This record gives sequence, structure tokens and C-alpha cells, in this order.
Amino acid sequence: MAITKILIVDDSPTERYYLTDILVKKGFSVRTADNGEEALARIKEEKPELILMDVVMPGANGFQVTRAITRDPELVDVPIIICSSKNQETDRIWGLRQGARDYLVKPVDPELLLAKIAALGS
Repeated sequence: MAITKILIVDDSPTERYYLTDILVKKGFSVRTADNGEEALARIKEEKPELILMDVVMPGANGFQVTRAITRDPELVDVPIIICSSKNQETDRIWGLRQGARDYLVKPVDPELLLAKIAALGS
């Protein structure tokens, strides 16, 4: 199933704008949340087909929110790609252990991001 609805979770307005711009130009429908709690509320309102998750945010961090989503039986099928400035291999491994399908380091390469989304949607 092709992915069309994406939720971007990031506390940086610049990063939300950057990712939204890339995705909207490629025809995706994008919603945003600027923290984990808002993300969980948005997911309940309208279930996305993919979540792009930041790690370092106020309140619940991206690892905690990813874990909460992947442990929810209603949301377990929603893939999560972590997009973080945390670029250590241990961060990547931890993110994948929390249930993320992939891990990209910021600044996110647009072509790589679109390739990862296409791979998840095929």
C-alpha cells in the first residue's frame, strides 16, 4: 500500500518546515506535532500511514513515544522512521529496538528519505 499520510513529530519549526516542504512537493499529505504528547493526540484523531519522529524533544522523547506507539495494538502497523541529530550507532540501535523501522540522521537527505518511504510503501 502506497504511503500518502505522514505525521512529522519534531519540536523544531525549521525541521518541521524542511520535512513538510520535501514531502508536500512529492504529493504527500502531511500533519505535524511539536512534541510526543501532541503526536499521540494527532495519531488518535487521524491515523497516519507513516511517522517521522525526532528524538530530542521536551516532555516524552522520541524513543519513548516510538515505544508507546509500537506497543499499542491499534498503532503497531504504523511504521516509524526516526529522524534525529543523535548520530551515534548506539542511538540508531536503541531507536530500532524501540520499534522504529529506520533511523536517519539530520540533516535528512531528501532523496534518501523519499527512497525509505517508497521502500516502506511497497
